[in-house]
Amino acid sequence: MNYQQLEQYKTDILIIDDMVDNLRVLSSILSRAGYNVRKALDWQMAWTACQTLLPDLILLDIMMPEIDGYEVCQRFKAWDLTANIPIIFISALDDVFDKVKAFKIGAVDYISKPFELEEVLVRVQNQITLRTAQLEIITLNSQLEQRVKQRTWELETTLQKLQREISVRQSLQSKLLDLALHDSLTGLPNRVLFIKRLEKALIRTQQEANYHFAVLCLDCDRFKVVNDSLGHLVGDELLIVIARRLESCLTSFDTIARLGGDEFGIILDKLTDVCQAIQVAESILQKLSLPFKLSRYEVFMNVSIGINWGGQNYDKPEHLLRDTDTAMYHAKALGKGRYHVFAPKMYQEAIELLEMENDLRKAIEREEFIIYYQPIISINTGKISGFEALLRWQHPTHGLVYPTNFIPVAEETGLINPINMWVLQSACQQLQIWQNHSTASQTLTMSVNLSAGLFYQPNFIAQIDNILCDTQVNPASLEIEITESVIMKNTDEIKIILQQLKDRKIKLIMDDFGTGYSSLSYLHMFPFDALKIDQSFVKLMQENKENMGLVPAMIGIATSMGMTAIAEGVETPEQLAQLKNLNCHFAQGYLFSQAISQKLVLELMQSSPQW
Repeated sequence: MNYQQLEQYKTDILIIDDMVDNLRVLSSILSRAGYNVRKALDWQMAWTACQTLLPDLILLDIMMPEIDGYEVCQRFKAWDLTANIPIIFISALDDVFDKVKAFKIGAVDYISKPFELEEVLVRVQNQITLRTAQLEIITLNSQLEQRVKQRTWELETTLQKLQREISVRQSLQSKLLDLALHDSLTGLPNRVLFIKRLEKALIRTQQEANYHFAVLCLDCDRFKVVNDSLGHLVGDELLIVIARRLESCLTSFDTIARLGGDEFGIILDKLTDVCQAIQVAESILQKLSLPFKLSRYEVFMNVSIGINWGGQNYDKPEHLLRDTDTAMYHAKALGKGRYHVFAPKMYQEAIELLEMENDLRKAIEREEFIIYYQPIISINTGKISGFEALLRWQHPTHGLVYPTNFIPVAEETGLINPINMWVLQSACQQLQIWQNHSTASQTLTMSVNLSAGLFYQPNFIAQIDNILCDTQVNPASLEIEITESVIMKNTDEIKIILQQLKDRKIKLIMDDFGTGYSSLSYLHMFPFDALKIDQSFVKLMQENKENMGLVPAMIGIATSMGMTAIAEGVETPEQLAQLKNLNCHFAQGYLFSQAISQKLVLELMQSSPQW
């Protein structure tokens, strides 16, 4: 083919994509640009098209059924007639390793979806230009013997053009790799590059006995509040400023990366002991405690820091980073704005928590929970007035597990909601049975503790109604105990829910009164029927007989507000006598009975105890 034929020849482009819409859009773009465009939905159609007419350029999608783009590319490169046809991948896969793989198997370029029209045209034109140049070289070589002198200058020009194209391609590949390994917002290394550098540091510790390093994980405290209140643009600006401050705390040997969101990772290089890492953490906390003066706002922010000594006990960087994260979450749990150094027992605790969560899920399915009942005594009559339902877990291997050992995990994972509703359902069913028994009073009450999270469930009241309907228990006999944490957030919303419970004649008890955020204003706002005095105050009452602590005041508050007072943890006759003299209404504790099974409850009621 001579130069005149090349000029008259209309460039042929073959597009291979299983998405009809993509074929239509690309075909339209390239046809308007003056190219002859053919389309194929799969490998077989593409093969047939190439046998009919060899294209000048192939645009190839990666994600296709049966035979993906990588395999199609390899088949074309293995066929002599198509081996030199340039192939450009067009794909939604944007990971650097997908791109590297594409280049390794012979692609000349890579366009990420969704693509820009101008970008497609420029990249196609670049490759067509390169292809044309290659054809020119072939033509020149075939005529070299006859026209060496005439074509020497043209050959040199063409080679220069090729070199420029190669340089552009190499520069583009370098930029793509840099973008894939760095955070676009802060310019810091990202998690992928951070893990690679961690891996190098671990390898070095195995090769050099005197080499040591430390890893820090930092998570911004209350960053979500800034994002939600001031907007994501302000949040992004804050992250950039935080990154610059963190860099100022480090040396040129250290590595800092943005691991994602508001979390950063630091590798402190060439240390002698963990104390140096602690000093850096303290310096970071001090610098970040200063206000951040942004373009429109002044913001205060601090971080929780996990510290881990990068020793030879780790084979994988992911495990080292995992344990550093664990230390960081311990710092958050201890009050935020501080650091915590990882200890091996933390990992074991994390594993135990995960096992506990798995066991709890199985326990719900297998109905391993049981309820014990502790009697509540009327101080005036000395008789049983009701019971408090107390949850126990009959673990298949650990035996009887008390709620203090598993309720925190249940609350954190959200499993507390189905557990709570099961307790309420079971307790109401049991109360209905006891009230119909000849030895029990019709006025017998049942007290049930409910977790704070349950009150924020949208179907909470509907669930209560279903239980009352199913068990046919008298709502006036049901007492729901609520800790003060329930009423500390969304007070208007909680007030409505509590009033709906009151409308159903259900009694409301403030549990552990005096141990949390007790405020008389809260008592006035919410329709409580009783206050439960924590056992710690009852114990102090006996130890300090002169003024008996706060118990008299608590009973006085309850009486003045038309509520009853219930004392927990009564263990001695002296405590009972003191409570009686103070006109306390009800009491429970080991003096009367510990929590017992439902079978023993009947025996206890049949004995008609009197205190």
